[in-house]
Amino acid sequence: MAEWDKPRILLLGGPTATGKTALSVALAKQLQGEIISADSMQVYQGLTIGTAKVLPQEMQGVPHHLIDCLPPTAPYSVADFVLQAGRLVCEITARGHLPILVGGTGLYLSSLMDGLRFSGQKPPEELRQRLRRQARQEGAQAMYRRLCERDPEAAKSIHPNNLARVLRALEVCEFGGLPASRQRQLARPKQPVYDPLLFCLTFDDRQALYRRIDARVDRMLAAGLLEEAQKVYLHRFEYPTAVQAIGYKEFFGYFAGEQPLEECVQKLKQASRNYAKRQLTWFRHREGVVWLEADDPRLLEKALALTAQHWPDQTL
Repeated sequence: MAEWDKPRILLLGGPTATGKTALSVALAKQLQGEIISADSMQVYQGLTIGTAKVLPQEMQGVPHHLIDCLPPTAPYSVADFVLQAGRLVCEITARGHLPILVGGTGLYLSSLMDGLRFSGQKPPEELRQRLRRQARQEGAQAMYRRLCERDPEAAKSIHPNNLARVLRALEVCEFGGLPASRQRQLARPKQPVYDPLLFCLTFDDRQALYRRIDARVDRMLAAGLLEEAQKVYLHRFEYPTAVQAIGYKEFFGYFAGEQPLEECVQKLKQASRNYAKRQLTWFRHREGVVWLEADDPRLLEKALALTAQHWPDQTL
């Protein structure tokens, strides 16, 4: 595929609470863009506060995709995202607009950028249910140890407490007969599929980022996060993916009468800070990332200038 034939995609990543939503909307308005959410939780209907979902008034008329499109009872994976986002990239490009992918889920962004191909076959539901039963009986740590034995390479990129991703990797291993990491290598095309530009927001002052995270948690609580988290808690056996989301599970101890509310709030703030660290680590290991300071007063101006350098003929 010639370079000029490849669809252009602008990707905006970075840790939580860095202002990706506001910058993406501003860029879309300047670049005739449409936004595709690259977030593993914002696809779910009714889970708005804990997922920091973009609100209608924040969209400012810019089309947004892959938001509020699934019930929380439905599973959702990177394979689902790559398939759906790939189709949207083609549709948006055909309209003469620029696809802008936004989110902190690095695996989703990289899988699309790399043009990974996933098998149309999904593991049987019996396998999925068996692994879930084993997880309930043996615990998350035991399942992570099993993944370390089956596919140590995949285990390195998954947090031990992220049970949903651990089980998904084990599903892939058992169903495909090869380690998930090896299947991922085989799925990578020899030639790039897209012409990407990847921006990542960050803060020079890590404490400034942590203060923003803490303040956002406080705003979420004021907006009704506790009620939304209780909904997830009451349906924790029915929401296979959403139950793992940071912002909900930290309150389960409170709803069970085992922890005071303030302790759970601090737990959420710490979990969010830890997640931001993991997000930064992931993006630092990714080649071709263009870093932008989130608190730069000329942030939009610089992002537009870099876009013009990368695609000199892009309409501004």
